[in-house]
Amino acid sequence: MKEPDPVEHPITGELDLHTFRPDEIGELLPEYFRECRERGLLQVRVVHGKGTGTLRRGVVALLEKSDDVISFRSGDETEGSWGATFVNLKPIE
Repeated sequence: MKEPDPVEHPITGELDLHTFRPDEIGELLPEYFRECRERGLLQVRVVHGKGTGTLRRGVVALLEKSDDVISFRSGDETEGSWGATFVNLKPIE
């Protein structure tokens, strides 16, 4: 079976994960953060939705292990609440 072609996503400082499976974010998030850092985008909003919480837990687990992340927090009631995570990335040195 042929692998699907890679999907291009614009690097805007916001990544919507609604179309991704939890097993896809392990490669996606680090690559997206690298691209953001290269462009000087150091504040990123990751939209994972509220749903069952599986994507959110996966995002948080990756953020906790990432050396590129300074800090992160859930959105407040005007930012998507716990359906979005705001990430502060380290600048490239």
